Amino acid sequence: MREHVDASNERLRAWHEADLEHTSAQLVRHGIDAGEVIDVVARFSVAAPSWALGTGGTRFGRFPGGGEPRTTEEKIDDIAALNALTGANRSVSLHIPWDDPSDPTALRAFAAERQIAFDCMNSNTFQDQPGADVSYKFGSLAHTDPGMRKAAIEHNRYVIEVGRALGSRGLVVWLADGTNHPGQASLRGQYERVLEGLQDIYASMPQDWTLYTEHKPYEPAFYSSVVADWGTSLMLAHAIGERAACIVDLGHHLPNTNVEQVVSRLLMAGRLGGFHFNDSVYGDDDLTTGSVTPYRLFLIFCELLEPGTLPDVAYMIDQSHNLKDPIEDLIGATDNIQMALAQALCVDRDALQDAQERNDPAGAEAVLQRAFRTDVRPLVAEARRRNGAAIDPLDTFRASGYRAAKIAERGEDATATGL
Repeated sequence: MREHVDASNERLRAWHEADLEHTSAQLVRHGIDAGEVIDVVARFSVAAPSWALGTGGTRFGRFPGGGEPRTTEEKIDDIAALNALTGANRSVSLHIPWDDPSDPTALRAFAAERQIAFDCMNSNTFQDQPGADVSYKFGSLAHTDPGMRKAAIEHNRYVIEVGRALGSRGLVVWLADGTNHPGQASLRGQYERVLEGLQDIYASMPQDWTLYTEHKPYEPAFYSSVVADWGTSLMLAHAIGERAACIVDLGHHLPNTNVEQVVSRLLMAGRLGGFHFNDSVYGDDDLTTGSVTPYRLFLIFCELLEPGTLPDVAYMIDQSHNLKDPIEDLIGATDNIQMALAQALCVDRDALQDAQERNDPAGAEAVLQRAFRTDVRPLVAEARRRNGAAIDPLDTFRASGYRAAKIAERGEDATATGL
């Protein structure tokens, strides 16, 4: 991929430098240092999930595109190619048992050779596994049967041990536990059992690990979910311990929820653990990040930068697609995330604060709109170029012939693990 990136960048260099000079001059008028924006964007990295490297699907069908990674190693190869293009996907997040390495130490060495680290681990107690003696049909950590709860706890402990060998430092627990019928279970009892189970898992973690709770209002439980909202997630984090925090999945909110306010509250509470980036129209659609609501993504980054610096939390893309090439989708999501960050860095904070203190809503909105409408593409492209990545990653990927080469290597009917 390196030669394709270099060739593409050389072809685009003159145009890119002219665009960058123009954007930088525009920002000077409002006291924004383009170099500082570029530096922050260049340092930013968002993990790619192992499950996003294959074609997703719905309950109505799945349409693989060919050349999908058949092993975890092949997924890491794809992420290494992605990172070579974006310079901003320097880690992978594994989902056990979808990607359960037989030799974690060897896999860690394999990834390190490709300059890919391991982000948070993800456990799975929302699916029954082939040959398993337990079923999560009526819940996992919330189950009334102590044996079922023990099995769910043991699974999470196993994921922690795999993660330790890989060099990960965090565990994300998303639970499908809940009910589909009123009266099916005690709402209080389910919560108490989940808390007890998470406390047990937390006690099994290394001291430098973080336990992340992830909320979702519905699906697959449609009457009640145990961890339905950010308030419940925050309650759990406080009760579990200092090294417990909350994951915000952008699709895991009821319609019209003010997600940026949720981010602000969790940040103020010191319990914002990180993000699963995606976008949605109707629910948990897992669409390309920033493809539907780019202004909301911008406002979220504005809140993240409110304290003055971008918090060091777990950033990950969480998407699944039935139509796009998976790598192209991750390229688009990463680019949109980088642009939202750059736009937020272009906000004139002094002017915004002045308008807020004068109770000037029109003036405050004008400050935000000016930053949001700034063409930050040259700044993001320069951040990529400084990281040795592509000025135009999508065009470079297509010109490289990577997908065609992988179809020839892996076959037309290859299916990614976990899908």
